[in-house]
Amino acid sequence: MEVFLLYNELQRTEFNGVLVLTTQQLAEAYATSTDTITKNFNRNKERYEQGKHYIPLEGDEKNRFLNQGQNVRGSKNAKVLYLWTEKGAFLHAKSLNTDKAWEVYDRLVDNYFHQKQKAIDYSQLSPELQMFQQIFNSVAEQQIEQKRQAEHLRKVENRVESIREVVAINSTSWRTETANILGKIGSQLGGGKMYSNVRNECYELLQKRAGVNLHMRLTNKRRRMADEGASKSARDKLTYVDVIAEDKKLIECFVAIVKEMAIKYGIGR
Repeated sequence: MEVFLLYNELQRTEFNGVLVLTTQQLAEAYATSTDTITKNFNRNKERYEQGKHYIPLEGDEKNRFLNQGQNVRGSKNAKVLYLWTEKGAFLHAKSLNTDKAWEVYDRLVDNYFHQKQKAIDYSQLSPELQMFQQIFNSVAEQQIEQKRQAEHLRKVENRVESIREVVAINSTSWRTETANILGKIGSQLGGGKMYSNVRNECYELLQKRAGVNLHMRLTNKRRRMADEGASKSARDKLTYVDVIAEDKKLIECFVAIVKEMAIKYGIGR
């Protein structure tokens, strides 16, 4: 498909009134593969800001978007559906760094993200049509505002529900529930190394807040087990969570930190 034909053929994809591109659309526009787009994103993820460069949709939010009949060819089965903003398209062009990619980006800006529409001189309409046009604009503005408020309310309700679930973490099943929450946070941040990064962040906060050295406690516990005749494989399986489980105050502090992180990232159990 030639570059100069592409823009008129691109189906407009919108999310909350913002024009975006799916990974499939972006790959076709830049004459590359979706795998290349994904690899470039994962390789430079620290440069991308969620909401500014990309919008990840999953779960119910993804299903609502799909039900709107948006252009999601090749993306329906993905766990996370990524939508790229104009600024995100710029970073992808920068990653590809080819003459064609930059040419396509310039044309996307002019002919897709900021497509010029033919202006209508409403003063040339009959008084009746002008009146209907004013009524239509007024009703349209009200509907858009109602949708915006409804979406805002839905997000608030979801966040409140998440907080309610997190606050109710059971003291007897704290290990499973905290692991589940930290896993969800890692997944929301992109998966991969983010899982361990999230856990390390949690452990660092715990050490600072409780004034303990988890590494030292873990080393001492392994030494005690060795003195008691425990196998090396059993000792190697020990984690910081096993150390935390021996101290009631550490458990309370650890659970509190996980709750704070869950609320920060809007994650429920």
